Amino acid sequence: MADSSPSRGREDRVTESDYLKRLGERVRETRARRGMTRKLLARDSGVSERYLAQLETGQGNISILLLREIANALDIPVEDLVLAGPEPPVDLVHTTEFLRRLPAAGLAEARRLLVQHFGGVDQEARRGRIALIGLRGAGKSTLGAILAGRVEAPFIELDRLIEQESGVTLSAIFDLYGQSGFRRLERRCLDQVIERHPRFVLATGGSLVSEPATFECLLTMCFTVWLRATPDEHMQRVIAQGDMRPMADNRESMSDLERILEVREPLYRKADVTVETSGLTVRESAAELTEIMRKS
Repeated sequence: MADSSPSRGREDRVTESDYLKRLGERVRETRARRGMTRKLLARDSGVSERYLAQLETGQGNISILLLREIANALDIPVEDLVLAGPEPPVDLVHTTEFLRRLPAAGLAEARRLLVQHFGGVDQEARRGRIALIGLRGAGKSTLGAILAGRVEAPFIELDRLIEQESGVTLSAIFDLYGQSGFRRLERRCLDQVIERHPRFVLATGGSLVSEPATFECLLTMCFTVWLRATPDEHMQRVIAQGDMRPMADNRESMSDLERILEVREPLYRKADVTVETSGLTVRESAAELTEIMRKS
């Protein structure tokens, strides 16, 4: 594998001692900004001064529950304390806080304006980059290949490209490099597709939407289509393809599938258009997809 292999991510990770040191520094700096003495923070959080001293010098491996009490006492979200990287710029912090106050519709409009003014995206070129999203069994590969033929663009399956890039199967990637290694490969391969192909139809992995930075890139650079179906249809299509793994060792497989779709649905809904495929044949779904793309 090339030097850009996911294995390099392990070398780049912050060591445990470095992370604890950064955590301690963040607690100390936040306390200082609040004008709080260690004694006052100990009183308000219920964590002893001695332990706070250990924490602030990088010697304390604190539990998440105690860290939550410290964050509450400092009046900040606990996630602000556990950042692995450097402190975000002040303008980013204030912009984030401003966006937190907006209703859902306002957030969607704010994102649209940010992409419009700062995204640097050619909207005409974006329309030539079609990305299909949805759960496994949605028909992304089958319908994607048909659509690509009709719009005379190359058809690309992102998962297959990831396997080609790594030289191993997807399951082996997860075994060797874990979730983080796979996500790095997924993002790198998506960037390559966008860079190398002015037009394409792309079938993405069902879980790509769970990686915010990668999904944001997809939404910004590609015209996205959610191929939607019911959980039962997803399951039946996968089984019809000869893959019995969903039923192999999990009696709660349908419940799991329903839960996955439930938590991902707000993400899938961010697509430019939705194509309902439940109850339709491949030919009917392909016709529906083609017609929607023609009108969009």
